Parts: sequence; structure tokens; C-alpha cells
Amino acid sequence: MAMSCDRSRKKWQKVLYKDQGVSDNYVDESFLEEMKKNLHIRTYEFWAVVRESNVVMQQIYSVWIFVAVYFHMRNFVLTPQFLFEMSSAVTIVGYIVNFVILHENALTKSRWKDGKTMGIFLILGFSLSPILMTLTKTISTDTIYAMTFFMLLANLLFHDYGTDAAIVSQAFSLNAAIFASICLASRLPTTWHAFSLVTFAFELFALWPILRRNLKIILSFLLGSVVTVSVATVSSVAVVVFLLLHLFITILCPAWLIRLQPYKNNIHGPWDEAVIKQ
Repeated sequence: MAMSCDRSRKKWQKVLYKDQGVSDNYVDESFLEEMKKNLHIRTYEFWAVVRESNVVMQQIYSVWIFVAVYFHMRNFVLTPQFLFEMSSAVTIVGYIVNFVILHENALTKSRWKDGKTMGIFLILGFSLSPILMTLTKTISTDTIYAMTFFMLLANLLFHDYGTDAAIVSQAFSLNAAIFASICLASRLPTTWHAFSLVTFAFELFALWPILRRNLKIILSFLLGSVVTVSVATVSSVAVVVFLLLHLFITILCPAWLIRLQPYKNNIHGPWDEAVIKQ
């Protein structure tokens, strides 16, 4: 009785350094008064989500273009000389457009450095092409295609789409794509084919994402048109599958996110870890 009277007379405090006559895990009704729901919640708009989903489709476009280029080169529909000349010309135009968009002094100072880096890459890439061709020559073609599939899948999963998620790793994503190009290069007939494919992969997965951040809508339309034409050359069924995938990612997934948004329920309270604010 005395303990009950003392407890009702003295208000319980959320501290552990005082002996309040109760167990350490005791809480009273005031504990849940500090609970808060959905702090700092972000409200999404449908068309804004649709626009941002184009970043995902652009990376899928890049992967498809890379695979289509490989098969066209393997079937002698596309020559390595044409691929190298066209990809180099498009990369130079993209670099100039990116320079005009940003028009920063830092870019002016880095032009010589960028040109020197590209020159070193081209020389080393062409010199090492015979080695790249024989690097995975002893591995069966089925295994090479399986490795390429998983590497390109890793490129899609770990690519930086503009979020701060823990899974994002731009370096791992790029390395996976380059490794996939090296695997496929061993199935091409000449060193010139291998060099053109690896160079194209570097331009597509390392340089183009920089420009895509500044030209999301325009590049989405251009890449989508190129991919649709390339898919049409494969089969009409592939075109239907590609269009359904495009609608699923850019329309259905954003609509699903907007529909589930009211059900979001994050709770915050005194049980959260302490955050030191400076």
C-alpha cells in the first residue's frame, strides 16, 4: 500500500539513474504520448513519378542496345568500323552538349585531361584486345551468356538512379557492365570486333549516364525509338514484350506507388535511437 501511494504521489520519470520503486522496463500511460506518425513524409505526384521512372527505362534501353549491337556484330550485320566511328561521333557530340549545358570553368580546365584519358584508354584497349578475346575463350558459350546475363542484371540493380539507397554502387554497376562486354568480346571473330564492343560498352555505361542526368526526357524518347526499331528487327513478339515492360515501369509502377501511399504508416517515439544534432 505504501508503495502504491508513493507511486501515485510521485510522477514517474523516464530515467534510469533514479530508484523510483519500479522495474527498469516499467512505463506509464505518458509513454505513448510522445509517439508521432509519418514524420517528414514525402508526397508523390503521379506525373512526377512517371518522369523519374524514365531514368530506369534509360538504363534498360542501354542494356538492350548493348546486347543488340553484340548480336548484330556476331551476325556480320554491323561492322566494327561503323560501330566505332558512330559511337565515337555520338560521344563527342554528347560531350559538347554536356559542356554547353553546364558551361562551368571546371569543364574548360578538364577538356585536355579528358582527352588525354580517352586517348590512353583507346591505346590500351586496342593493345589489349587480343588478350581480351582469349581471356574467356576456354569457357563454353552457354556459360558466357549466363555470366553476361547476371552481370547486366547486376548493372541494372546497382546502378545509381538518383537515390541514396544502400544497394547503389556506381563503381560495381560499371564494372559489371564492362565485365559483361569482355565476356561477349571473346565470342567475336576479330580483335577489331572485341575492341569496338568494349569501347562501346565503356561509352554507353560510363559516359552516357552523365549526359542522361541533364537530358532525361529527350534521351528517353531517342533511346526508346532506337530500342523499338532494334527490337522490331528481332521479332514482333519482342516488340510487344518490350512495350508491355515499358508500360509496366513507367505507368503501372508509379500508379501502384501513388495508390499505396495513403497506407504508409511510420511511427516515431522515445524508443528511437538518439540522434546527436550539432
